[in-house]
Amino acid sequence: QVQLVESGGGLVQAGGSLRLSCAASGRTFSMKAMGWFRQGPGKEREFVGTITWSGGSTNYRDSVKGRFTISRDNAKNTMYLQMNSLKPEDTAVYYCAARTRRYGSRWDFPTEVDEYDYWGQGTQVTVSS
Repeated sequence: QVQLVESGGGLVQAGGSLRLSCAASGRTFSMKAMGWFRQGPGKEREFVGTITWSGGSTNYRDSVKGRFTISRDNAKNTMYLQMNSLKPEDTAVYYCAARTRRYGSRWDFPTEVDEYDYWGQGTQVTVSS
């Protein structure tokens, strides 16, 4: 089992920045990747970005490329999401997720909700115009 706890959400004006953290505990040695998702009011949960736990390779949804950056500190078992140039449409509950299951024969960045095995409780990010 892996436990995930997000922090760092809040209220920020458009154009501002926030940094979210996701602290992992438990069987962290089994993590293959971690990801960030978000869910706005009345919307489905959507992929934001992901990072491979060993190599640190990243992948992002198009709308956040150039504004959001994912990083991780393996020693602290913590993943970060640096969000710059925030827009009102970035308003959502942000969730971190961890994948522990092995990949199939063809590896690709996990970008779907059902490709992750553990989830945090979420942290609210509100961007005012």
